[in-house]
Amino acid sequence: MIKQLITLTFTLLCIVSAQAQQLKAVQLYTQDELISLINANAHLDRVVADRCQLVQDIEAHAEVLKEPAYQFLWGDMLAWGVCVDAEPERGIKFMRSSAQQGLPAALEQLGRYYASGKLVQQDTRRAVIYLREAAALGNLNAQLQLVKLFIDGHGSPYDYEDAYRWLFNAVTDNKTTHAKIDRYLARLEQLMHPKAVRNARQMAY
Repeated sequence: MIKQLITLTFTLLCIVSAQAQQLKAVQLYTQDELISLINANAHLDRVVADRCQLVQDIEAHAEVLKEPAYQFLWGDMLAWGVCVDAEPERGIKFMRSSAQQGLPAALEQLGRYYASGKLVQQDTRRAVIYLREAAALGNLNAQLQLVKLFIDGHGSPYDYEDAYRWLFNAVTDNKTTHAKIDRYLARLEQLMHPKAVRNARQMAY
């Protein structure tokens, strides 16, 4: 009987030890690491891959420390119910807070949502505002979407030159994206005065 108890205890200890190894603490992401994940659109996948262990830490960094990258992550988690109950309204609120602090990914995502009417009411005027800010900060996705809105007749012609310059100076090693840039620039040129096109091409960052 004693031998059986010893064997059972040893087996349980082995199981607990194995589980502890599997659930060892996950390190909180640095700002740079998190921004890289966000820019690669891999931030939500990473939270899930980490078995949702960092939810409380993420919430604290977003709600208490108000760090923009964490506000965006927390907002996205709330908006889509990743590791937490879905609360789209709160999620958008945190995305806006992140955008107000100038995080390009937050500005781009809100602009995209307003352009398409995802989670919010479609509002191309707001979409242009958010996308213009993100485009000015070098976000290529925002630059492409902004020019597409201009091509479709939204926004102000006064912004065409800036939008053309940003996209003209964009750098990408993706052939599909490169071809899209060429198409969009050609179409935007048709809406611009030749002098404005020349100015946009000559003015580097």
